[in-house]
Amino acid sequence: MRRGGARREVTERVALRAADGEVLEGWALNVSRGGLRAILETRVILGQKFDVSIGSDDLTLRPSRVVWVQEEPDGVIVGLEFTSVSGLFKSVPPPPATDT
Repeated sequence: MRRGGARREVTERVALRAADGEVLEGWALNVSRGGLRAILETRVILGQKFDVSIGSDDLTLRPSRVVWVQEEPDGVIVGLEFTSVSGLFKSVPPPPATDT
C-alpha cells in the first residue's frame, strides 16, 4: 500500500548524510511527498537514518530512514521514508488547519 502519495519519476543526484558525518551519494529514481527510491553504490542498513538532499541546487535536508533495501550486483536500491513532513517542501502540501 502506498503511503506517500503519487510518485514522480526523477533522475537527480541524491546525498544521504549520516549522523556521524558520512555522506553517501547516489541517484534518486522516484520521489513522492512521503519518501524516495534511490540507487546507491554503498550498502545501508534497514532502519538507518539520514538527512537527504535531492538535486545539486537543493539545500533542504529531509530527515529520512531506510524502509527497504534491494541488493544488486553493483550496489543497492533503497526505499527511504521522509520522517518529518513540515509543509516547507515543494512536494508536500501544508498541514490541515485545526480548530483549537
